[in-house]
Order: sequence, then structure tokens, then C-alpha cells
Amino acid sequence: MTVYSDYSRDKIGWFFGLSGWQLSILAVAVMPVFWALHDGSWAAAGLLTALWASVFVLVVAPVRGRSAVGWLVAVSAFAVGGLRGWTTFRAQATCGGVEDLTAVDLPGVLSGIEIHDGPPQGAQLARVAIIQDHATRTWAVTAALTHPGIAMSEPAERARQGAGLADLLNLACRGGLIEEILFTVRTVPEDGAERSLYLQRHRRPGGPVVARTVNDDLAIGLTAASVRTEAFCTIVVPESRLGREARESGGGLEGRARVLHSLLGEVESQLRGGMGMTGVGWLTSPQLALACRTGFAPGDRAGVVEALAMRERDPGVNADIPWALAGPSGADPVVRHYSHDAWNSISSTIKLPAKGAVMGALAPVLTPGEPGERRSYVVVFPILAASVADRKTANSEWAADLGSHLRDKAGVKQRARQREETAQTRGVDAKLAAGQALTRPYAVCTVTVPKTMRIAEFGRRLDASIRRAGYAPLRLDASQDSAFAVTAVPLGVSLTRAGQA
Repeated sequence: MTVYSDYSRDKIGWFFGLSGWQLSILAVAVMPVFWALHDGSWAAAGLLTALWASVFVLVVAPVRGRSAVGWLVAVSAFAVGGLRGWTTFRAQATCGGVEDLTAVDLPGVLSGIEIHDGPPQGAQLARVAIIQDHATRTWAVTAALTHPGIAMSEPAERARQGAGLADLLNLACRGGLIEEILFTVRTVPEDGAERSLYLQRHRRPGGPVVARTVNDDLAIGLTAASVRTEAFCTIVVPESRLGREARESGGGLEGRARVLHSLLGEVESQLRGGMGMTGVGWLTSPQLALACRTGFAPGDRAGVVEALAMRERDPGVNADIPWALAGPSGADPVVRHYSHDAWNSISSTIKLPAKGAVMGALAPVLTPGEPGERRSYVVVFPILAASVADRKTANSEWAADLGSHLRDKAGVKQRARQREETAQTRGVDAKLAAGQALTRPYAVCTVTVPKTMRIAEFGRRLDASIRRAGYAPLRLDASQDSAFAVTAVPLGVSLTRAGQA
């Protein structure tokens, strides 16, 4: 069994667990209490103390991952967006307003996406799709992955692939261009589209009835028991880093495409080598549009597979999905779920357990339990620059030391968890000195079902799967649309990047 537990908290409060802004608000709020005590107004002092206690609860006490102030801001922004109609999306195709089929028409945080065709590469002269996000000024490229899985792997093999992921992050950090690496996995019950086409092509008229019956029974049984898995890897490069390198390669879109293509070879070699990927295919624009469309509507895949098979016999058949139709016809975010086309989705994030994360423990999270249910999961690795990582590590270490010193002076006994967090924070500096990269990973999982099913029930099942895997779920209320876009659509959007919260 391979367990990963070498991680620490992102931020440590230096004053008894309180951050700087929390301490400032509480210090300002307690001043009227001292003034009342100085004037001898005991009744006013008692009332002000009660008010200060209310402020303390609002600022410090977390409720489902956020403070009361954070919830107030999030709910207010959600309500204003709903009243103003900013969160409601209707595709231009639904009202006949499409003029350019290549123009991207997507909702929410995906509205700033533009897709470019890169220069021809390889023996087949494939043009890799380059994703430009105007809202956050980033560029991204997505690859479809094929991996044999680690269910039957030995502990040594799992450790080797885990080290391969660490080497990939270190490679990205040393290169100084890649800002984030996202791994997306989508699992859905098998629709049987490929097997149906295979039977149609190879079944002979007048063949044995027994063989026909056996194949029909196998098709029904295998389709009901099988799960289809799709995996993607997306690398994200900010314009602030890419622009400098692009000027040396000719500038403009072509210069940026050359720099991005130079990164693809480095990333692909690490994916195939250290991480054991058996297939890495960088997506073209039609392939990426198909991945986007099936992200919003998983049931559309069978029709696309049939169209691709018909195009092999008739070149005039158009099996590609234009970007103007790659998104949903309509989307409406709700506080606790996201509604898109004929589907509903619920997203939750997970918290890493203190005892460590076992490699392969997320299998229950990715296993759908009902026909028509789709599970999606994304792990995002934001990579901090070396200078930023050094500064944050120094601040965290200083906060941990100061917090320990204040507890000792106040006679407050340190708990075992606090001692462990302090030790892990101090160990990060040694790893940075050894050349390791610093990342702040997070994960989000989503369940998608047709609107004919009760989405609340499947949301509870998703949370139960997360707890069964050894993690703690946290429902991303008031931000379900952004969480779905990050989890189910491999276009490089993020929850931590400015402009996509």
C-alpha cells in the first residue's frame, strides 16, 4: 500500500490560529469594550462584549468551509447575478443568432474561451487545438490519456508512478512557463455504441441463430456491467510568461504556438515514461469540441460515434461538432446544483485526510452506480514560481514558529495535530532547497444525471463515495457552475485563478 502524507496546510495562523485580517478585525471590534470599561460603563461593556463575541463567531468560526462573512459575500454575489440575469445562459443557436460556427459559445467562466488551430505537426499534420482564455490571459493545450490503471499494480510500481508525477511537476517548475497542470477523469456507464457498430459490420445474414443469440445476450450483459473512462491532461501557461518567450519565436499567435509545442514534447515524455501512460494524444479542435459537448451532455456520444462510422463509408457526412454548438442550449446555476440542457450536476471538493491519502483510494468516487449517471473528477496542480514558493515557505515557517512560541508563553498545550503541522511546515523548506517544486493541489468531483432523476439523491451518494474513500466532502454551494466547468470540461479553467472564482 502506497500512502501519500507529505503535505501541510497552505496557511497557518500565526496568532493562535488566526490570520492577520481576522486578528485586525477582532482587535478593532474590541476597542469599544475597553473604552466602556475605562469609563466605568459596565452595562455598556457587557453589551459590547456580547456584540464582540458575535463578531468573533462571524469572522472566525467556519461553516462548511467558509466563514459567515465569506458566505454573506458569496450569497450576495449569487443573488445579484441571478437578479441581473448574468448567470442565466442561452445559446445563440437557440434563437438563430449563430453567424460563425467556429466561434465559441459557452456559459459562465468558459465565456472568455477562444480556440485556435496550431501549426501542422507530425506525420499526419495534425493541428493541435490551442485554448486561449481572454478572461484570465492564459493559454492551454489538452491531451487525451490512456492509462492501464493501478488496481493490480504492486506497491513499487505505484510509488514509481507517484514519483513520476512529482518529476513532472518539478519539470514544469524548472521550465518556468507552465502555471498549472490539470488531470481530468470522466467515467460513465458504457453506451454500447462501438459494439453495436461492430455487430452490424460483422454479422452475416443467414448466420447461425445460436451465435446471433449469444452475441445479443453478451451485448446486453456487457453494456450493463461496463464503465467507460475518459482521461485528459491540460497544461496552462499564463500570457505574462508566454509573451516573453513568444517574442523570441516570431511573436503573435504563431510564436506562442511554437513555444507551446516545444512544451508538449517534454510533458508527453514524462507522461509516457514516469507516469506509465500508454497513450497521449494532443487534441485537435474537432476532438476538443467533442470532449466539450460530451462534458455538458454525456448522452450525445452515441450519436457522434454513429456519425463517425457513417463518415467512413460516406465522406460527405459531417461528424464534427462546431464550437458554436459545443456548449449547452441553456444553463441555469442553482445554489446547490447546476442545470445544463437535460442534465443536472452537483460538485464537491475533498479534504486531504491527516492520516494520508492512499493511491487508488478514489476508485469509489469515480464509479457510477446507476445507468445514466456520470462521475467526473479533476485534480489541479497550481505550480508556484521558485521566488513565490520561497517567500510563502518563509512566511509559513515564521507563522508556525511564532504560533508555537505564543502558545508556550501563554501556557497553552500544543495538540498533536498542531505539532505535526508545524513539523511538516518546517520540512517544506528543506525540500525546496533540494530542488523540489511547491504546489497547492486541490480536487473537485462531480456527478451528472438526467433531469428525470433526483439530483439531490445522487449528490448524497457522491458524498458517501467520498467518505468511503477516506476523504471529507465539501459541497461547493453558490459556485456549482464554476466547479462543473473545472471538473467536466477539459479547457484549462481553474477555481484558484483570478477571474474564475
